[in-house]
Amino acid sequence: MEALSRRELVMTAAAAPFVWPATARGVSEGAKGFRAGACAVDVMPKKWPVLVSGGFLEGKANGPAGTLHARCLVLDDGMAKVALAIVDTLMMTREFCDEAKELASTATGIPTSHILISAVHTHSAPSVMGALGTGVQEDYVPVLRDGIVQGIGQAAKNLTPARVGWTVADAREWTNCRRWVLRPDRIGTDPFGQRNIRAMMHPGYQSPNHVGPAGPVDPDLTLLSVQSPDGRPIAVLANFSMHYFGAGAVSSDYFGIFCAKLATMLGAEKQDPPFVALMSQGTSGDLHWMDYSQPRKNISIQQYAEAVARVAAEALKKVEYRDSATLAACEKKLTLGRRVPDEKRLEWAKAIMAKMQGPVPRSQQEVYAKEALYLHNEPTRELKLQAIRVGELGITAIPCEVFGITGLKLKAQSPLVPTMNIELANGAEGYIPPPEQHTLGGYTTWPARTAGLEVQAEPRIVETVLQCLEEASGKPRRKIAVANGPYAEAVLASKPLAYWRMEEMVGPSAADAAGNCPATYEDGIAFYLEGPQSPAFSGEGRINRCPHFAGGRMKAEVKGLGSAYTIEFWFWNGLPADAREVTGCMFSRGAGGDKEARGDHLGIGGKKEAQGKLILFNGNVAMELLAGATDIPLRTWHHVALVRDGKKVAVYLDGKQEISGEAAVTTPDGCETVFLGGRCDSVANFAGKLDEVAVFPRALSTDEVARHFAAAGALH
Repeated sequence: MEALSRRELVMTAAAAPFVWPATARGVSEGAKGFRAGACAVDVMPKKWPVLVSGGFLEGKANGPAGTLHARCLVLDDGMAKVALAIVDTLMMTREFCDEAKELASTATGIPTSHILISAVHTHSAPSVMGALGTGVQEDYVPVLRDGIVQGIGQAAKNLTPARVGWTVADAREWTNCRRWVLRPDRIGTDPFGQRNIRAMMHPGYQSPNHVGPAGPVDPDLTLLSVQSPDGRPIAVLANFSMHYFGAGAVSSDYFGIFCAKLATMLGAEKQDPPFVALMSQGTSGDLHWMDYSQPRKNISIQQYAEAVARVAAEALKKVEYRDSATLAACEKKLTLGRRVPDEKRLEWAKAIMAKMQGPVPRSQQEVYAKEALYLHNEPTRELKLQAIRVGELGITAIPCEVFGITGLKLKAQSPLVPTMNIELANGAEGYIPPPEQHTLGGYTTWPARTAGLEVQAEPRIVETVLQCLEEASGKPRRKIAVANGPYAEAVLASKPLAYWRMEEMVGPSAADAAGNCPATYEDGIAFYLEGPQSPAFSGEGRINRCPHFAGGRMKAEVKGLGSAYTIEFWFWNGLPADAREVTGCMFSRGAGGDKEARGDHLGIGGKKEAQGKLILFNGNVAMELLAGATDIPLRTWHHVALVRDGKKVAVYLDGKQEISGEAAVTTPDGCETVFLGGRCDSVANFAGKLDEVAVFPRALSTDEVARHFAAAGALH
């Protein structure tokens, strides 16, 4: 038998069942109490130049522009150990992480299921994983692997009695959604020639081509701190959802700077043994530091890192430490399909590849042609998903680039409070947009190794991670609750037929708070955006949520809806009033697909008439249109109520009558179908947000409408 290399030996062992000796299952023989150890290992390349990944095309660097480390933390509760390695790199393959874990496990006795290895996602580090137009810097792979193994091993050797605590700080000022919905008249074309980009990253500051963010932000800066019994800082593990800042290669981006500044703020920068700060990547697949709704902000990477570190340092002052905390871990495997190219796409890719000059792609089209072949040749991937428990703190590990809403789903349902989510951990299988985001298209949905998993990958991953959290905690997941504030209570007191709060994190069902009539969301909607903000909607300290309509509608069958009825809701229009003939239809009552659009249609006028003002139209047969006089400001929240009593109609804007008159009832007999976010025939669908939709089986009085509006209080 030929001698096996070190890699072959490790991978062979990984492929076969392994039975741990009794003293090597994460058990600390004879140990008592809680212990912690940390270590940061320099993982700068030994040879130059190096390939740098993070862009569409291949990048290179000739020397250092900062630091690179593998920052490691080992915890021991006297019965079990866990290890975490936070690595200054873009991403690492599952195979690379498995090899490093096997070596670290052999060195420390910590089971591989109790070891977490993640990338910070700096776009300025040597490549250890092929991504888009960049290959692998092969001679750097063992440098990084050995640095991780050394770091975990030394952290285990540094174990010392410790106390532990955790906290969560609000750092929403320092992260924002970078993926914005495009206007319906500005839809873009993808690398495959299809005109389907309805959402795209980096719109530019105050872009006139975009409507608004396509997803919510996870603002949490979650901190796990370990100290010696006398209060000497040992390590702080931070978790924050912000993609990266942008720095010269080779460097750790802001992540390493944050760690250095936090050490200084804690007075631990010259400590012996060294204090180690670790900044892990949260669910930032669609998040970045730039606030594109505002003018450009001039801030340096040093200033940014210092600001985030200051938030952390202030929060750490309030941590309540425990002398002990039990540890647990759970790991599950999940096999997912990839969105492989069909025959037409495959032929397209092969034709482009045949014309390539050399092996390295030189254009975006060549990149995605090459990626199509990668997906074709490997149509499935097995993921490792993990949850670690430290006392009542949860830590999840997901080998993907995860959207902010996914992190919020996990935190809302986790049995452990708080929970931090670490992405690009134990592998890298690309972006996992929620299913509804696939419909909107854009870079994070284009099939490649960096975004190639099946459309249902995100919900399947969420479910598996929640199972891991349940097993690690021994507790069931929590239910997502919707709280009713004074406004919601006032609406319910008026006994609506249906009241959709519209706080869903997932589709297609929209819950009816009145309990009578669930609605259905169509494709072309993003969930869990910020709605009108007031404690009156969802209570103190809670963000009121709503969907963003980007081509889709919400549909419901409302039983008992006659010729006298009222519908009220809040709206936020994101399309300029001079963009098209009708700016947008917000509410429609009529038969789906009716080309004559018979029924009631409430919207905002455009270039054709009543530009920027409320309009009520009763279809293409009667052709009656009533219009308001008030200009609706762009991107602002307003309350509207449509009251019909036979032929008499009234429309109220922010509690005051805006339209009054008569319009024939043209709704087909027996039609109880209502649409939100678009007309019954899908003409001029709304581009913006709707919230708090209530339907009543009677004509509300002027006083009732005014009371409902007043119950919302002042918006902020």
